[in-house]
Amino acid sequence: MKKETILLLVITLVVGGLVGMMATNSQKRPSVENQPASAAAVVDYQKKIEMLKEVVSKEPVNRGAWVQLGHSYFDSGQPIEAIEAYDKALELDGNDPNVLTDQGVMFRRVGWFDKAIENFAQANQLNPAHQQSLFNMGLVYRDDLRDTVKAKAAWTRYVAIAPEGKRKEGVRSMLDHLEKDH
Repeated sequence: MKKETILLLVITLVVGGLVGMMATNSQKRPSVENQPASAAAVVDYQKKIEMLKEVVSKEPVNRGAWVQLGHSYFDSGQPIEAIEAYDKALELDGNDPNVLTDQGVMFRRVGWFDKAIENFAQANQLNPAHQQSLFNMGLVYRDDLRDTVKAKAAWTRYVAIAPEGKRKEGVRSMLDHLEKDH
């Protein structure tokens, strides 16, 4: 085997492992709230980003690599780059509520609130039980668009489908707060 073939095989295996790991954790993706990254984490993201950019340059139809590239940009606080990588993944398969939601979070981060809402609505249309899209939709309506009626509607749907737990109670609390304020 050529060195390039072996290198490509190793990279593909690593990316495959990362894709599997991220798919397992996709439901655990953080909410719209921005979480700072440490300097060491940013360096690790940059290495991962460079590796994934090399993979997608050689395999432009590798949807999993595009998704992982989007996640790496997401996690390292590079929203425009994340949006672009998620666009490539969605061109290959637009029926992924998790990718639509993650891209929507990035749209929100750059202030494109209408586009964020469109993504969250599309994600929820594809999967009416998609909790993260409803949660984020409520945040954008409440915090960015100041539309409490639509925020209440999104979070009421969230509470109706979410299992009991801290997150559901938190959303109930936000709904109660909206009711008291308006």
